[in-house]
Amino acid sequence: MCLKEQVISMQPRYLSLKSFLPWKQVSHPIDWTAQFGRAAPLEVEIGFGNGAFLVRQAQMYPERNFIGLELEWASVQRALRRIAQANVHNVRLLQVDARTAFERFFLPQSLTYVYSLFPCPWPKKRHAKHRLFSHPFLQLLNSRLVPEGEVQIVTDHYPYLQWVLEQVSDTGFAVHWKQIPPRFDTKYERKWYEQGQEQFYELRLHKITHLDIPVKEEIRVETYWVECFDPDRFQPVNERQAATVEFKEFLYDPKRLKGMVRVVVAEENLVQSFWIEIVQREGRWQIRPARGCDVVPTLGVQRALDLVRDAALRPCASE
Repeated sequence: MCLKEQVISMQPRYLSLKSFLPWKQVSHPIDWTAQFGRAAPLEVEIGFGNGAFLVRQAQMYPERNFIGLELEWASVQRALRRIAQANVHNVRLLQVDARTAFERFFLPQSLTYVYSLFPCPWPKKRHAKHRLFSHPFLQLLNSRLVPEGEVQIVTDHYPYLQWVLEQVSDTGFAVHWKQIPPRFDTKYERKWYEQGQEQFYELRLHKITHLDIPVKEEIRVETYWVECFDPDRFQPVNERQAATVEFKEFLYDPKRLKGMVRVVVAEENLVQSFWIEIVQREGRWQIRPARGCDVVPTLGVQRALDLVRDAALRPCASE
């Protein structure tokens, strides 16, 4: 590869990170007035793809604040590039599961509008747990919307439309749906249209009754000090209970008297991968999340620390 090709390949797909919010580094629920530098109506797009529709909305309604939620970093990069090119300042992007975001980031009755264009229908029955807009999720959305707030869902998949309609009962929404022609000019809408689909399905859920679901609280994580630690006999045990805790690789530096174990913690909709360090200080060993790991403090994280402590103490107890 020539030098010019190397320079081109190293250029980021985004032009600026100003609109990207590293949500693990801020307190929750998020102070959106502080993030945007103003108080304004909040709208959320779930699964913004390349960001084209989100940016158009931000341009059309500069008096509103827009939040985009997406799982894939490649999509975030493309959307960041569009935001910079359009020179809009009323958009923030988060790389996060939508369920986690609505549970933790938004206060009750704080959003005016939520929309999702062509969410994955997960058509196979065994994948149903992955579908968005389940009954519990709709109840959660209700709690975060202001009175008269709305959810808009557009899909190309009629069975998915039927499934969402089955979820609406007792969620505090009045529901209306209709067939519509292509009108959003998104990547997937164009794809289906080019393949011959000319009708799509739009659902609008209008909030008529408020459901009170508090923001999920984060805990104060307890770290530990132990009197002894033998890295050669350190064997933390995986656990599958309320949270799934799986330990991966373990590293130890005898010169620095420091061990690090990587752990994956999965609980409900949140999966976190981080390092726990066991480091000697003043004759004792401290167990804590490694510095630089942005960890959401949850019961699962606490359980991982508990299991590391137990594994550190186990050889000591047998001596």
